[in-house]
Amino acid sequence: MQRIRLRYTKRGRLRFTSHRDFQRAFERALRRAEVPMAYSAGFTPHPKVSYANAAPTGTGSEAEYLEIALTEARDPGALRALLDASLPTGLDIVDAVEVRTSGLADRLTGSVWELRLDGVAPDAARRAVDAFTAAEVVEVERRTKNGMRTFDARAAVAHLELAGNPAAPGDTDGTAVPPGTDAPRPDGPGVRPCAILRLVVRHVTPAVRPDDVLSGLRAVADLAPPVPVAVTRLAQGLFDEETGTVSDPLAPDREAVEAAPASVPGVATPAAATAAAPEGPA
Repeated sequence: MQRIRLRYTKRGRLRFTSHRDFQRAFERALRRAEVPMAYSAGFTPHPKVSYANAAPTGTGSEAEYLEIALTEARDPGALRALLDASLPTGLDIVDAVEVRTSGLADRLTGSVWELRLDGVAPDAARRAVDAFTAAEVVEVERRTKNGMRTFDARAAVAHLELAGNPAAPGDTDGTAVPPGTDAPRPDGPGVRPCAILRLVVRHVTPAVRPDDVLSGLRAVADLAPPVPVAVTRLAQGLFDEETGTVSDPLAPDREAVEAAPASVPGVATPAAATAAAPEGPA
């Protein structure tokens, strides 16, 4: 059995798709692309797909991850292209690598977010950011299935700053963004005043989301954008406490594949080609 890890995006209007909506679209894409999926056992078999830390409905993302299990080996690059062509534009498969290491979920310990505040002057946003980062505790409330819950939104925030312009994908002030995020995002600034915030948040329990940080900015500085804030996840991966950066979670698999290429039916590796080459005259 072969396992493949994929990175996908939620762009433009499709950021409003729920995780369940994406699951349905992805399973249709698997059938359309005739991917040889492995299925679970039992009375209701389902394709073996594992999703990791999906972004909330309504937020865009350049870095969502999942893992699939196949009954037959496939080239990850070719599989990525087939699945991408089978999904609507905006739900894009942008990276694929064969699984060679364990613990993908354990490597998703931090996220980099971009928050676009249309109608908010940069100076007002800077004052709110300064007040938030200077506070030791910023308590916010969120409604859960068990009622309202109060928690500290400040402790999970590793970095929050005002960006001068909408962030170019891949430009994260030292924070690593997975390869392939150089595609333009449709969520650009409007003609009104617009403040762009860059947020690096640890994945903790309870989870602190960008909405919680916005609630914290409202609590400490009365910052209330006149229109809904456009939120995009630029990256997620292993958070380094020393450097404050988030690394590409697929890098260990990619490095392991490069060190020991897999044998894929119909695709000869350099080592295999050398072994199969006929010997020349002595």
